[in-house]
Amino acid sequence: MARRRYVARGVPGGYRIWDTKGRRWWGDHYELCPDDLLAELNGAKDPAKMTALLKRHRAQRR
Repeated sequence: MARRRYVARGVPGGYRIWDTKGRRWWGDHYELCPDDLLAELNGAKDPAKMTALLKRHRAQRR
């Protein structure tokens, strides 16, 4: 069974994305995990789409 590369993990104050292959945090800290990003993490895991979703949510927070 293949391991997921990216997973959302709860951390104090919200969620972060953990890269299991690179063994490091990927992206920003989120107080609430965006539903579309979580769906991508649990589904296709397309890095280009995840990057676009992260940029969109980062822009919304500003």
